[in-house]
Amino acid sequence: EHNMHFCLDYLHLHEERTTNKSSAIIAAFRSLGAAVPLAVVEEVLLNLPAKEVVLICRLVCHEWKELVDSAAHWRERCRREGIELRDASRPPNDWRLFYFLSKKRRNLLKNPRAEEKLHRWKLVENGGNGWKIEENFAPLPNDTIDKCFATSYGMCLKEQLIDLKKEGYSPAFMDHLQPAIKISDWYAPRWDCGSFYKICVELLDQKKKPIRTFDPDPVYFEQWNDQQWCPMTHVFKDYGRGVQFIRFTHGGQDTQYWAGWYGIRVINSSVEICPAAER
Repeated sequence: EHNMHFCLDYLHLHEERTTNKSSAIIAAFRSLGAAVPLAVVEEVLLNLPAKEVVLICRLVCHEWKELVDSAAHWRERCRREGIELRDASRPPNDWRLFYFLSKKRRNLLKNPRAEEKLHRWKLVENGGNGWKIEENFAPLPNDTIDKCFATSYGMCLKEQLIDLKKEGYSPAFMDHLQPAIKISDWYAPRWDCGSFYKICVELLDQKKKPIRTFDPDPVYFEQWNDQQWCPMTHVFKDYGRGVQFIRFTHGGQDTQYWAGWYGIRVINSSVEICPAAER
C-alpha cells in the first residue's frame, strides 16, 4: 500500500513534465526497482487510460504484459466503469475486445447527415427527379442538422452495406456474444404533399443471404400535415450465428407525383453494435 501511494504521489508530481500518465507511472516504478508487488502495479494500471496501458505499459516487461493481457484485468475495468453484459450467461471470450468495443460504440453508417452529399450511399432506385440534398426545414429533437436527403415523385431508395469484420467485429465475436444491433432513422414529409416512407434492414451471412430482416409496412402521410420528424427504431436480439454483413435500405416518394422533390425526407440514420447492456 505504501508503494502504491508513493507511485501515485510521484505521478502527480511529474504529470506536467511528461506527455502522458503512463510515462510518469513507469518512471515511478523504475525508481522503486523490482520491489513493487504486481497487485500494486495492477491497481495503478487500472487508474490509467486503457489505450495507454495497452500501447505503453504492456511493453515494460513480461510480468506487465501478462497482467495487461489477462481477462481478469479487463473484467475489473468493465466492473469499475459500469460496463455490464447484456446476457450474463454469454460472457465474452475476449474481455479486452468486449471492453473496447463497448467503449467505442459508434454509428457504422457513413455520411448519415448528408454532409458529403450522396457519397457513400448506393442509389438502388432514383425515380422521378431523383435524390436531392436539401436544407432541413424543421429541427430534430435535441439535435441540429442543416441538411437532409429528399425524395421525388418516383420511388427513391438508397442503401449501405456494412462489413462487420472490416469494422472490427469478428465472426467469432458476433456468433458467441450476439450483441444487440440497434437501428434508428428519422423521416419527415413535406407539409403540402402526401408521401410515404420505407425502410428495410437485413442481417446477412457470409454469402449475403438474409438471416433476419426488419421490413415494416410503409408509413404514409396525407397532404397538409405538420411536417414533423418521426423516429424509426428497431433492435435485433438473439438472431443466431453467421451474421457478417448488415444491409440498410431506406427512402420513399411523394404520392401526388409532383415534379421536383416533394417526397419523404430522411436523415441521421444509424446502425450500432451494442455489446454491453443499455444504461
